[in-house]
Amino acid sequence: MKSLGIVMSVLVMSVSPLAFAQSNAPKPAAPPDASKPAAQSEAQKSFDTMKTFAGEWEGPVRVPEVPEMNDGKPLHISLRVTSRGNAVVHEMQEAGTSLDPAKYDHPVTMLYVEGGQLNLIHYCDAGNRPHMVGKMSPDGKTVEFELVDVSGGMEHGHMHHAVFTYIDANHHTEDWTYMMGDKPVHAHFDLQRTK
Repeated sequence: MKSLGIVMSVLVMSVSPLAFAQSNAPKPAAPPDASKPAAQSEAQKSFDTMKTFAGEWEGPVRVPEVPEMNDGKPLHISLRVTSRGNAVVHEMQEAGTSLDPAKYDHPVTMLYVEGGQLNLIHYCDAGNRPHMVGKMSPDGKTVEFELVDVSGGMEHGHMHHAVFTYIDANHHTEDWTYMMGDKPVHAHFDLQRTK
């Protein structure tokens, strides 16, 4: 019986430091509170603003550097959220024209968040793909995109800058700058929602 008492004493003394060490061990982090949304990055806020433009839009185009383009023909813009909310597709064409790529311009632009930035890739009818990064204005109404790089040939120029401005739920403007060599060409679209 004496040996059982010694074994029990040794066992209790062996377990006591373990119990003490465990009580001072750092507690695992509590799971995030699902009722509180995580803080959004500036890129995600800008992207969420871009998602509000989803729909069909039409309006006149003004190109100060090319007066013959200011003929009053409206432009049609389609914006849609796709890829489970991870991308926005922006398509433009002259209103009332078919989607015939051999006959009419039909550039497509993709917007998405990656690497903490709002990215824009413009698949241009000039055969290149400018990549821009966007930032939202302090008032939350404008997202402005600056050129990062261009893939593909630039002998026919390239899109260089874009600005989307929210006016209200049924009205927004877009300003695109196209570079022809070192000469900028500005296009201003004043767009009304058609659906």
